[in-house]
Amino acid sequence: MSTAAAADAPSMRAVPPNRLIAFYRSSIGKKWIVALTGLVMVGFVVVHLIGNLQIFLPPAYINAYAAKLKSLGPVLWLFRISLFAAFVLHVINTIQLSRMNRVAKGERYVKEATVQATVASRTMFYSGLILLAFIIFHILHFTLGWIPTENIHVMDYAPEAGNAKDPLLHNVWKMLVGGFRNPFVSVFYLVSMGLLCMHLSHGVESTVQTLGLRTKPLARPARYLSWGLGWAVFLGNAAIVLAILFGFIK
Repeated sequence: MSTAAAADAPSMRAVPPNRLIAFYRSSIGKKWIVALTGLVMVGFVVVHLIGNLQIFLPPAYINAYAAKLKSLGPVLWLFRISLFAAFVLHVINTIQLSRMNRVAKGERYVKEATVQATVASRTMFYSGLILLAFIIFHILHFTLGWIPTENIHVMDYAPEAGNAKDPLLHNVWKMLVGGFRNPFVSVFYLVSMGLLCMHLSHGVESTVQTLGLRTKPLARPARYLSWGLGWAVFLGNAAIVLAILFGFIK
């Protein structure tokens, strides 16, 4: 190695971490983190909804789906940890961005007039806090079973053969039906899904802008995509809750 190369080597090793730290601390870096972690959670919300829509099929389908997920073992836990890390980064950087924007009086998270006047954008921070409370409640309700729910721990024989030689499976179908028979729980879920619709509608559009994809020709399609996704998630989840609450699924 030449003398010049040796002199340059330490600086080459030192610059990238410093630049990464500076980028992370900047408002642009935090917007990117919020955008990318938001995309991760949007993907989870969509997949989660698709899985839960199997409640409209015979019980064997959603129970087998849940059993398949549980059989993943370490892979499932790796996914859960990654999702939790993305969620924590999303919340922390959103709060930090909100504080930075208050300090920079002329700066707003979304600068273009086409999105800054919407109710969703003005309530983004507060809807996010309520959704955080909802996520905690949802985990306590269905994942951990710490909130009393009818049939939360029901175990039935595998649906394929239906005899005592089959392994016991967690009956997710009965758990969901028992959970949403409570009108107070159902109303809370519906309100939370409405806020999620607003959050997604603004968040996806902001993500497209942050990643530099919201060009003039794509501005309107991006808005339609964000609102369409938000409403699809709301209507899909609301259909599950209302179908159970009003006895269409029983």
